[in-house]
Amino acid sequence: MTEAATTDPVHDFIAKAVADHPVILFMKGVPDQPRCGFSAAVVQILDQLGVEYVGVDVLQSEPLREGVKRFSDWPTIPQLYVKGEFVGGCDIVREMYSSGELQSFLEQQGVSAQEG
Repeated sequence: MTEAATTDPVHDFIAKAVADHPVILFMKGVPDQPRCGFSAAVVQILDQLGVEYVGVDVLQSEPLREGVKRFSDWPTIPQLYVKGEFVGGCDIVREMYSSGELQSFLEQQGVSAQEG
């Protein structure tokens, strides 16, 4: 098989998006209008921390929605990436936020987070 035959444009898009943005959230809807409660919860946490991030609406494309799940090997949306590293979904982000671990992690990654 040639290299071109094994290239997956959705995987390439996700990999580039994760590499290009220090904090990226693959979510249902957009940050201003989340379309599910789990996505809304992660948006609320990131906004509360004052984190600059990019939201990608996976509902715009079924291949994107399925591709994100394959990319991270994680079955649910939303999915948060920081500096190219998969952090987790809603429950993990919520637990990390509650324990203060998310704030510490963001600081270690050089991402500014201010409660406010």
